[in-house]
Amino acid sequence: MSHTVPENANDHCPGTESETAGKAASCAGCPNQSACQSAPKGPDPDMGAVNERMGCIRKKILVLSGKGGVGKSTFSAHLARALAAQDKTTVGLLDVDICGPSIPTLMGVASKSIMSVTGDGWSPVFVGESLAVMSIGFLLESPDQAIIWRGPKKNGMIKQFLRDVNWGEAATEAASGDDDDAKLDYLVVDTPPGTSDEHLSIVQYLKGSGIDGAVIVTTPQEMSLLDVRKEINFCKKVGVKVLGVVENMSGFVCPSCSTKTMIFSPTTGGAEAMCEAMGVPYLGAIPIDPALAKSCDRGKSYFEEAPDSAGVAAFNHVIDGIKAALEAEA
Repeated sequence: MSHTVPENANDHCPGTESETAGKAASCAGCPNQSACQSAPKGPDPDMGAVNERMGCIRKKILVLSGKGGVGKSTFSAHLARALAAQDKTTVGLLDVDICGPSIPTLMGVASKSIMSVTGDGWSPVFVGESLAVMSIGFLLESPDQAIIWRGPKKNGMIKQFLRDVNWGEAATEAASGDDDDAKLDYLVVDTPPGTSDEHLSIVQYLKGSGIDGAVIVTTPQEMSLLDVRKEINFCKKVGVKVLGVVENMSGFVCPSCSTKTMIFSPTTGGAEAMCEAMGVPYLGAIPIDPALAKSCDRGKSYFEEAPDSAGVAAFNHVIDGIKAALEAEA
């Protein structure tokens, strides 16, 4: 039987919480059909606690990618570092890539574990005074331990992160004096690649407290852009604003002569052309830099390791665009 997605399927999506989710005619051929169909329906009794916990966060940003290996987690880590470097700004970085938690390594805290579990919830792991991190990597006995979980268990872990991590503690820790009303300025959520269970869950769980937008990371070649188009359509379908698309690994800039070589050729015009065609913002391009790979492996900040590089300049340009998009929404 052929399952062709109707051209106006997005207009007739019943929504993830509907009783007909995954069963309606417009669901035929949707990549999320089975996830929507199997998800529990009706009010979630934990949503009150999730909304209360998320209420201590001013801005929530999802970092998405259609395909793995495009540098999404690397971008998430450095977005969080850049935001935390602003004066009097507190940031949380939440890793919901349950099966591939790379954030602890990227942030240089892979050897850490969750040190405190109190009546107020889990205390995140701190990277400096104004940046806190949470990942399932902090719960594993070994970094080589495989997480072999089905969708419901992964979704339950994501809900537990949102419900139980005390991000307000991170805000108070960085504030001068004891401020009971301190709020985290930003929460950056690093997601796994694709448009599946984890993505539906994070959108559903944050619906009550609001998502300020998503940043989508791609590489220039068509094989990556093909999946990013699906990611953009996913955001449109679930009502998440796309703050913009970042073209990562966009050429190699020689550190000696500054010559740029396009290693991954943009055969269909790259991310910029795709953004124009799909009506979403293009944030800019970040080149390949061996110094970035080295700093990530060592858990160091690329901004500090190679401050004068073309890559850092590109990162700063992209992050300025994200901040401008968030301010425009305020």
